[in-house]
Amino acid sequence: MLLIGGVCACREKPDIGPPARAGEQSGPAVRVLLLKDAIACTVRLGSSFNVWVETASATGGDRKRHFEGIDGEIEIELSGETISIGDKTFEGDEISIKPDSAAVFSLDGSDYRGTLRLVVNEDGGSFDVINDVDVESYLAGVVGAEMPDYWEGQALKAQAIAARTYCLYIKQRFGTGRHWDVSKTQAHQVYRGVEGESTPIRSAVNQTKGKVLVCNQGKDGEGIFPAYYSSACGGHTENSEHVFGDSFAPLVGVECPYCVDVARPKYYFWPTARFDCEEVNERLMSNYPSLKHLGKITDIIASEQTDYGTYHRLTRIKLLGSTGKSDSLRAEDLRLTIDRSGRILKSTICEISKSEGQWVFRFGRGFGHGVGMCQCGAQAMARQGKTAEQILEYYYPGSRITGAW
Repeated sequence: MLLIGGVCACREKPDIGPPARAGEQSGPAVRVLLLKDAIACTVRLGSSFNVWVETASATGGDRKRHFEGIDGEIEIELSGETISIGDKTFEGDEISIKPDSAAVFSLDGSDYRGTLRLVVNEDGGSFDVINDVDVESYLAGVVGAEMPDYWEGQALKAQAIAARTYCLYIKQRFGTGRHWDVSKTQAHQVYRGVEGESTPIRSAVNQTKGKVLVCNQGKDGEGIFPAYYSSACGGHTENSEHVFGDSFAPLVGVECPYCVDVARPKYYFWPTARFDCEEVNERLMSNYPSLKHLGKITDIIASEQTDYGTYHRLTRIKLLGSTGKSDSLRAEDLRLTIDRSGRILKSTICEISKSEGQWVFRFGRGFGHGVGMCQCGAQAMARQGKTAEQILEYYYPGSRITGAW
């Protein structure tokens, strides 16, 4: 759906420390999608564990089986209507693996806290792998993935509050209609489990425990909102309505003179990006079958943009086709269709032209969708002595911080 890109520094895998707030209230559980449409995976558990099997049948009920500690990796596979866990097989729509102790579990080499859950998809040919974890432990694995842990403490705290707010909004808005709340990828916000944790990250999460952003939402009163954030806005954040189509008072664009002092030059002013016209056409038609009436894309034109004086951000694109027909897309959707990684075509602050069978994107500026908090800007503000509260007030004007628990 969106790119929420942190500028993370590489670091060695950390020692496994305590949960974000061991033994204290840690908020609601979050269901994180770790693997989608899997047919096999590998887990490792450091303690004995229980397996609960749930079925959809009225007579099936819940079934529990206890496993003593198993030294080494355990293979999980789906075959027909059964899931094998090691040398044991289970039949059910949903299987939960719960360690007896507070130790973490490992999935395909990555460590996570909480419970591992397998949900067989309706077609019976694959399963989703979900991590059920309290929100504060989840955030300890998010903040360190979205922001370098050596950044200023106030920037880390602002990130924790924004990430907590975003997570709970997505859970509330979309979680009721599916068996997971958020994915572990940039489609929502990056989650690396224990690998994302460190002492500065846990401190930022603990010091902001339960704090979220709210705003006035008319007749519904105050409520949380999707507190989007991106890596480097390029000088001005964007109105969310132009990018994602939702409208919340704190998600208007604000000037950002800060991120230029923190963002790496290749992210603030990115080099010209080129993409083969045929490949772009294939990706657009694959992602948006409704565009097939255009035939081949013959021109890409900026139909709407936000002007910031010496530069502008594209917000809507007009597509012209070989059939003589036209259609349009949000510019952010076009960007992430052409470049799924979002790391080459880094933002929609650019100009589009066509040359020698390629679409050319010049004069690029900024990294990410540009809505909400600018992460590099938050770091620059923190360096200037601004608090997390002041940072959030600046990037989400009209919002306020409150305690959810």
